[in-house]
Amino acid sequence: MDQPKIERMLRLMKMLTANTSYTVDDIAERLDMSRRTIYRYIDTFREAGFVIKKSGNHIRLDKESPHFKDISQLVHFTEEEAVILKRAIESIDDTNLLKQNLKRKLYSVYDNKILADTIVRGSNSATVHTLIEAIEEHKQVILKDYRSSHGGAVRDRRVEPFAFTTNYVQVWCYDTESHSCKLFKLSRIGSVEILPNDWEWESEHNKGFIDIFRMNGNERHPICLKLGILAHNLLVEEYPLAEEYLTQTDDGWILQTDVASYAGVGRFVVGLMDDIKIIDTPELEQYIASYIEKYWSNAINR
Repeated sequence: MDQPKIERMLRLMKMLTANTSYTVDDIAERLDMSRRTIYRYIDTFREAGFVIKKSGNHIRLDKESPHFKDISQLVHFTEEEAVILKRAIESIDDTNLLKQNLKRKLYSVYDNKILADTIVRGSNSATVHTLIEAIEEHKQVILKDYRSSHGGAVRDRRVEPFAFTTNYVQVWCYDTESHSCKLFKLSRIGSVEILPNDWEWESEHNKGFIDIFRMNGNERHPICLKLGILAHNLLVEEYPLAEEYLTQTDDGWILQTDVASYAGVGRFVVGLMDDIKIIDTPELEQYIASYIEKYWSNAINR
């Protein structure tokens, strides 16, 4: 088998073992392959003993497949980390002979569009690794002393963890109390206790949409913004994934994307109103107007 073919198969395998599921059309676009080639590679994986799981039009390698854990750990960068790493490599002087070798070797293994496992250090390390174990074993857990942002309550939560968000800031869980999928911030978890109970509601596990401003929800709201230099620079520095949705014009940049709610983009726009113009998004304009009115009302009443 030639090297380019091996590299394509490895990239396909990483996509199918990531926390995000893709359709065949998604994969074909991201890997620049034909649907026929993708199906041929999938048949090869199946013949090698991997279990291919389909959910509607989405496909992935089932976690019960042989060697799944070993393969899923080949990648050690989240999507945002990969974007930043790519920028760092591109900033190296083109005259440096090591640059092209580094790019070729790194990009043959890593794809900045693929979410993958990362090595976590610091205060959340124990929490992350316990949750990873629970996810791999399909076990329920107790999030001990979880500090809720609503009302400031501190109590235990019994959940079924099943996926992490970018940079392991939050974990997707099925809440057995409310019977719904929720995000829990790792920084608010006291500790994690793995229970002997297996998942009971796996069919209900569903990650909501997370937009470039890191807001989540089940809805998508299209937005369009015109950005000046300052707004553009701050956007890509603070939210690296936004680069994919930016188009440069003669006098700035156009951002067109979907958001889960107007909260994240609203805060960004309010802080840079002199350098941002809202285009054909009246709902966002109304949200910001209400946001500003509420802010001044609260300020006056203090």
